Amino acid sequence: MEHTAILWLLLQQQLNIPPARLRALMRLVACPRQLPGIDPQQLQQFVLQRFGEDAASQQLLDQRLRDDIVESLADTGAVQRLVEQLQAADCQLVSLADSDYPWLLSEIADPPPLLFLRGRRELLAATMLAVVGSRRPSRRGEQDAYAFAGALAERGFTIASGMAMGIDGAAHAAALEQPSRSVAVLGCGVDTCYPRRNQALYGQLAERGLLISEYALGSPPLPHQFPRRNRIISGLSVGVLVVEAATNSGSLITARQALEQNREVFALPGSIHNPASRGCNALIRQGAKLVETLDDIYEELPALPAAGAAERVAVDAAGAEPALLALLEFAPLSLESLAARSELPVPSLLAALCELEVSGWVEQCRGGWQRCR
Repeated sequence: MEHTAILWLLLQQQLNIPPARLRALMRLVACPRQLPGIDPQQLQQFVLQRFGEDAASQQLLDQRLRDDIVESLADTGAVQRLVEQLQAADCQLVSLADSDYPWLLSEIADPPPLLFLRGRRELLAATMLAVVGSRRPSRRGEQDAYAFAGALAERGFTIASGMAMGIDGAAHAAALEQPSRSVAVLGCGVDTCYPRRNQALYGQLAERGLLISEYALGSPPLPHQFPRRNRIISGLSVGVLVVEAATNSGSLITARQALEQNREVFALPGSIHNPASRGCNALIRQGAKLVETLDDIYEELPALPAAGAAERVAVDAAGAEPALLALLEFAPLSLESLAARSELPVPSLLAALCELEVSGWVEQCRGGWQRCR
């Protein structure tokens, strides 16, 4: 645990320093103990270079703040309490001033000055690709997320996501089976599991992956914190793959932030009849890369080796399509309508549908049955 990161946390909590100001101070010096004695000319030069001629050095570090910093840093009891709190929660801390702060994240407009960590800290240096999407995906969407995340992790990517239900959870689960593992960025403290139904996944990420949050220990999962955390998911990653997202999905916030951060955005296309695909289809219309195979991702990331045909993730075309599929659509069809179309007895029809479901061709949903592929 970096001692300087603890000192930055102490100043943030005791002096209520806003994130933007704290970031500037971290870029000014490596250790907060240097702040009270910094040369005024050095300070003024830094402010001019970073904020322009209209900025005043006193707005960043005036004498009152210098005195407050001296007083706070002299409180060794408070420092020790913070250390004990982090140790009790099995957490670590990294600051923007630390050498192992993720360099991609440090380049975004508003990187979090402090990150709370639980798990494998060395994953901060990994090459990450985010996989995000609907909390209520179709079965096929969940399968696609699992397949793509697993294949990307097998090729060396560490998969980043938000540990939500649905697509996030499937992506984490697949990546955790590979050595490159997975990173989850939380919208609450890293000592809090949200949603609670992902308790098992939370434990696996803490043991074999990495949990990250900019929010202090004990912070509850408040709604406004999740859009903010999405910028970290995209900021950590070289690109973002969106798998099923409605038009009002938080995944689209992540995609928009990725574009603002000059990251690659990829999207899996879906049926025009599936509301969960409209966000992905809209992203593709707006310029996101349409993805059908891993090669579609690799060709936008030339630093990585291209996948061979055997490694492609795509619709399984092996074997002829079952005849019953011709009667199904990519929108729900009631059992009664399907029975009328097929002229099959209902028991025989249900048996055939169950076989197709096991094979991944169809899924049962509200309103009946529909094709997955």
